[in-house]
Amino acid sequence: MAHDRLQGRQARPAHQPGGKDHSHRFADLAAAIRALPPGRLILDGEVVIFDDKLVSRFEWFRKRPEDVVSTPPIYMAFDCLYLEGRDLRRLPLRERRTELERVVDNDQRLIFPARRLAPNGLEAWREVLERGYEGLVGKDESAPYRGGRTLLWLKVRQPNYREGERGWDPKR
Repeated sequence: MAHDRLQGRQARPAHQPGGKDHSHRFADLAAAIRALPPGRLILDGEVVIFDDKLVSRFEWFRKRPEDVVSTPPIYMAFDCLYLEGRDLRRLPLRERRTELERVVDNDQRLIFPARRLAPNGLEAWREVLERGYEGLVGKDESAPYRGGRTLLWLKVRQPNYREGERGWDPKR
């Protein structure tokens, strides 16, 4: 499974080590997260802002140009780690993704599962280049969750991608 590599802010609960509470900056998003069923849920993801082409724009957290069309800050969930009293980390990614899609339904306007790219790696990479994404993250669908860097997932970034610009320019 592959999804686009997003430029966002990691969302950590304030009670985690290193976690800082940003809920005041993203009040609508914090309310949407609190409204997710069930009461006890742990998702892995990032807060992102997309431009009019649905490319994530990290630099817009600092200063968003006034004349651009963009989404509000939204939460893109990569994984579901804990749900309804069950630790899901030992389950394969494909099963955790199914649970993620079940709990984050289309009625949510600020919380979405990370976009899936084509299942074939070369097709996924072509999609990244055509859409101007930063890169992709390839993951082993049969793998359990592992925190931190692992060989079970791989980040690949466009070599000519420059943050703050509109994606990839093949002339560089």
